Amino acid sequence: MLNETLILDKLSLIADKLDEQNRLQKNVLNFNEACKHIDASPSHLYKLTSTRRIPHFCPEGKKLFFKRDELDNWLQRNRQSTKDEIAEQVNQELASQKRKK
Repeated sequence: MLNETLILDKLSLIADKLDEQNRLQKNVLNFNEACKHIDASPSHLYKLTSTRRIPHFCPEGKKLFFKRDELDNWLQRNRQSTKDEIAEQVNQELASQKRKK
């Protein structure tokens, strides 16, 4: 009985991994796939689409679809600079101001 449960758990894990691999090969994702891709709950994704804060397609007015590359770009927006990057920018700005004088 314990072995059967272990086998079923492993098969379930393998099925999940196969689903993930299939999703990674698709260019256009359905709603559920998009939720998994951006790690968001369905209610949050619906809110993002209804407020037009995330790029999406609604070809027949009912089902929602998403382009993977647009979701990736959306996820990577509003990048926060590291302290080292900010310090480098400040140093470059100070150096350019010294050259102007």
